[in-house]
Amino acid sequence: TEIQSAGRIQEQGVRYTLAVASRQDMNREVVKTDCASARIPELDFEIPAFSQKGVLTTIEGIIDRAVAGLEQDQPARRATDKEVARKIDEFIGKLRQLKEVNSPFTFILDDPSGNSFVENPHAPQRDEALVVTHYRRSPQQSALLGLEGEEVDAKPRDAAEDLRDEVLQFNTNCPECNAPASTNMKLVQIPHFKEVIIMATNCDSCGHRTNEVKSGGAIEPRGTRITLRITDPSDMTRDILKSETCSVEIPELEFELGMGALGGKFTTLEGLLKDIRDLVEKNPFTLGDSSTPSRTGKLQEFIGKLQDVKGKTQAHVIMDDPAGNSYLQNVYAPEEDPELRVQRYERTFEQNEELGLNDMRTEGYETEVASGR
Repeated sequence: TEIQSAGRIQEQGVRYTLAVASRQDMNREVVKTDCASARIPELDFEIPAFSQKGVLTTIEGIIDRAVAGLEQDQPARRATDKEVARKIDEFIGKLRQLKEVNSPFTFILDDPSGNSFVENPHAPQRDEALVVTHYRRSPQQSALLGLEGEEVDAKPRDAAEDLRDEVLQFNTNCPECNAPASTNMKLVQIPHFKEVIIMATNCDSCGHRTNEVKSGGAIEPRGTRITLRITDPSDMTRDILKSETCSVEIPELEFELGMGALGGKFTTLEGLLKDIRDLVEKNPFTLGDSSTPSRTGKLQEFIGKLQDVKGKTQAHVIMDDPAGNSYLQNVYAPEEDPELRVQRYERTFEQNEELGLNDMRTEGYETEVASGR
C-alpha cells in the first residue's frame, strides 16, 4: 500500500486533528505522505516526517505499523539492554490498548505539502470529531520540501523595489479614435530630483502616442521657480519635468502657459515648445474658421517666433510650480549651472488654496473626529 504523491505540492500545509472515540473511528481511511508527521499527544508519541514511506491505510493500520517498527529490534535489545527493552514493551502495550478505544484519544496528522488526508465518513456534512486546519508553511518546512531552500535566510524584497523594476500595463481606450489600447506605467528616479510615475499610451489603430507624468512624492514645503536662459541649441535637449501645477512663461514672446495646461509632462525643452505650438495650432477657437484675420496673423507671428527660439533667438523659459514638483535638467550637475537659476519661495494663501492645503490636516484630526462622534 505504499504511495507516492503524483500531484504538485499545495499552496498551504494541512493539519488534521481527529478525536478518536469509537472503534468506527479506527477504521477511517488515511493517506499519509512521506513528509507528514503523525502524533498522539496522550502518549507523547510521534512518527516524524520522512521516517516512513507514504502509505494508504487506516488509523488502526498506522498504530499497527508503529507497533511493528518498535518490535522489530526488541530481541536484540532484550539481550543487550533489558531496561530499555522493558520500557519499549510497556509502550507497545499502551499502543495496543489504544486500538480497543477504552478511552478517547487524539490523532494529529500534519503535512506541510498539503497532500495527506483523513476520511470524513459523514461527507458532505461536517464531521464534529475532525478539525482540518490549513496553514502557511514556515521557511524551514519549505526547505525540507525542497522549496526556496537557498532563500530561507534571504531578506524579503521590498514591494516598492519590485515596482521600480517592473513596467505595469493596463487596458484603456485611445483618446483620439477610442480604439482599445494599452497604457504602460513605470516608476522612474530622476537624478538629483525625486521619483515620478510616467504613463505612456500608444495606439496601434491610429498611431496616436501620448505620455503623462504624476509626481511620486509629496507636495514640497515651498514652491519652486526655475529660470533658464537659452543660449545654445544644445539647451533644447535638456530634460524637463512639468507637473500639472506648473505654469510656463517666455517673457521675450509675452507668452504664459497657465497651471493645468498640457497636464504633466516629462520631455525635453524642444518637446515642450513643440507641445505649446501644437496647442496653439490645433485650438479651433484661435485658428479655426471663426477666427478673425487679425487674430490669425498675430498667432502665426507668435508661432514663427516660437520656432526661432530653438537656438536662433536667446530667450528665457520660466517654470513656476507652487507645489515644487517640477524639474529642469542641470547639465553641469552636481556643479552649478550658470544659465539655470532655481528659487524657493513661500506660497501665498491663494496658492495654498488652489492646492487644497489650507483645509488639509495630517496631524491631530483623529481626536477631533472621535470627539465629534
